[in-house]
Amino acid sequence: MPHTILVADDDPHIREIICFALEKAGMKTHAVADGGAALEAVGRRAPDLIVLDIGMPEMDGLEVCRRLRQRSDVPVLFLSARDEEIDRILGLEMGGDDYVTKPFSPRELVARVNVILRRARPQAAAEEEDGRQFAHGKLVLVPASHAASFDGKPLTFTAIEFAIIKGFLARPLHVLGRDVVMANAYQSNIHVSERTVDSHIRNIRAKLAAVGCLDAIATVHGVGFRLGRCGG
Repeated sequence: MPHTILVADDDPHIREIICFALEKAGMKTHAVADGGAALEAVGRRAPDLIVLDIGMPEMDGLEVCRRLRQRSDVPVLFLSARDEEIDRILGLEMGGDDYVTKPFSPRELVARVNVILRRARPQAAAEEEDGRQFAHGKLVLVPASHAASFDGKPLTFTAIEFAIIKGFLARPLHVLGRDVVMANAYQSNIHVSERTVDSHIRNIRAKLAAVGCLDAIATVHGVGFRLGRCGG
């Protein structure tokens, strides 16, 4: 079955370009012009991924993502006309999976969408391999069902965040450099800045802290990150 992508952007020309590129890549698309319509569309039938413009009027993409994350972990690829670092970090901390600035290459956008979809919907072979669960302290991950919990309390991670946590749990005694964390999360040649990785780590820490895990990921200055005791 082809993936269904929701495209939310107030510029009809941008919507047309994105939909054409995604449909040419074999995906189905549904386009809306504002944030409210995007939330309504997700409420009717959740897509496999949302391409979400940050700069929409009335309700911007960040607010749409904030509301979505209260009830859904559908992957989000942000679009923005601004390339300022603060926008990128803010977007990812709101729960986005990746970030593309305008003007963009349709080919790059499709590549990024495919990377996120592979993370969110693993291939059958990967699902079989990940049939086991990962556990460290009170933190448990079940990759096949994309389920996570701490001390029995459920956690909602984006696809990228889940991949990062899984990478740590697979090597719980290792210090992982940012390049390794990026490779675990994206598994492609797409460039991702170190600040983007830091933003994902910060978001993961916040989600775990909210359920009582205050020692999830430790920073090893000048080297990278190490999995903490996770309440164990």
